[in-house]
Amino acid sequence: MLLDLVKIFTPAVLAFTIGIGMTPLLSRILYERKMWKKRAGKHDLDGNETPIFNKLHETREVGVPRLGGIVIWLSVLMATLLTYALAYFFFSPLLSKLDFLSRDQTWIPLLALLLGGCIGFFDDLAEINGEGGLSLRKRIALVGLIGFAVGVWFYLKLDVVSIGLPFLGPFFVGSFLPALFALVTIGVYSGGIIDGLDGLAGGVFAIIFGAYGAIAFFQNQLNLAAFCAALLGGILAFLWFNIPPARFYMSETGSMALTLALAVVAFMTDNLGEGEGLFVLPIIALPLVVTSTSAILQLISKRVFKKKLFKIAPLHHHFEAMGWPLSKVVMRYWVISVIAALIGLIVALAS
Repeated sequence: MLLDLVKIFTPAVLAFTIGIGMTPLLSRILYERKMWKKRAGKHDLDGNETPIFNKLHETREVGVPRLGGIVIWLSVLMATLLTYALAYFFFSPLLSKLDFLSRDQTWIPLLALLLGGCIGFFDDLAEINGEGGLSLRKRIALVGLIGFAVGVWFYLKLDVVSIGLPFLGPFFVGSFLPALFALVTIGVYSGGIIDGLDGLAGGVFAIIFGAYGAIAFFQNQLNLAAFCAALLGGILAFLWFNIPPARFYMSETGSMALTLALAVVAFMTDNLGEGEGLFVLPIIALPLVVTSTSAILQLISKRVFKKKLFKIAPLHHHFEAMGWPLSKVVMRYWVISVIAALIGLIVALAS
């Protein structure tokens, strides 16, 4: 048990240390090359201006670099490769124990993390260069395609044909699994719009991956738990520099990487872990669900009833528009995230 805990916590410490160490150089490069939006503001799904948001963020989006999410996925990658290299070149039982790179538990979520990070990176570059990047519809379609492809792998290669339901056991989905995987991936990615306030997304994602790391640990998926712990460490390193005033923003290279990895981890802790990782996803990731739901409800209200449901969507910007200090919005989201994660853990471990 003690060695298992060492295996889990070591990648978290390594990723955090690597992330803290790389940030001064990365930050200097981002500022020297002025890697931020040249014009503040955004557009809605119909391409219209969002005046309230643009007014609130007219000074914050210009002058603060994007691409801060690099800290997260690069520190996780380096921590993963470091533990693997130590185990490979130095024949020690302890170092072998620390290696958590495995084909059955960590290859897929790690590849999802890196794929999302790379796609988001180039999308951010296009945004920085004034080219606009991929539209939201195109990003959603791309994420759905990736989710479908991973779902096909789960179905054909890993023989996953069911999902877990608490106290009821497996629920057969068969060949519908790839489509379900795509829908879940899109749903999780849509919650990535929680980014936008200093420290908000980082804190929420840290809590979510901490919860899934605990679930994987109790399912004896130690390599997956170590991967989640490494993600936690990488996010905390990013968060160290993202708390107000933010040195840089996570942006798409961070949010796409984390949401794709989260969708895969949820499925990994489901049937493969003989658990209910997918069922508890909306509970543990409640802030993401609320965020994306508020944006959808706002869109429906505007198109059907011709009026806004919120001052501005998603919900955290509504509180911002109401005059709440940013720190109050962020910290209350953190509190809610902790409570939601604990409830999700209770459900996952008690069933």
